[in-house]
Amino acid sequence: QVQLAESGGGLVQPGGSLRLSCAASGRISRIYTMAWYRQAPGKQRDLVAVITSIGSTNYADSVKGRFTISRDNAKNTMYLQMNSLKPEDTAVYYCNAHTPFEYWGQGTQVTVSS
Repeated sequence: QVQLAESGGGLVQPGGSLRLSCAASGRISRIYTMAWYRQAPGKQRDLVAVITSIGSTNYADSVKGRFTISRDNAKNTMYLQMNSLKPEDTAVYYCNAHTPFEYWGQGTQVTVSS
């Protein structure tokens, strides 16, 4: 069983930066793909960025060039560096991880507002 815990969310002004972290714990043999999703009020949960166990990445068009996903396999931790934040980035950000099963964190709120 794997537990995921997000941290690093908060309130930031447009153009600012935040770094989100997702720490995996529990009985972990191997984590393959990890990803960040986000969900704004009244909207669906959308994929933001994904990273494989070997470091290959993909991003939603809306965040390309601004967000960077990374992972530290030794620490079972994933990160999302968010730069040049926009109000439309406001959402709850969720950590997702795949082993043979799929796991979700509880989410961390990111609010971009002046």
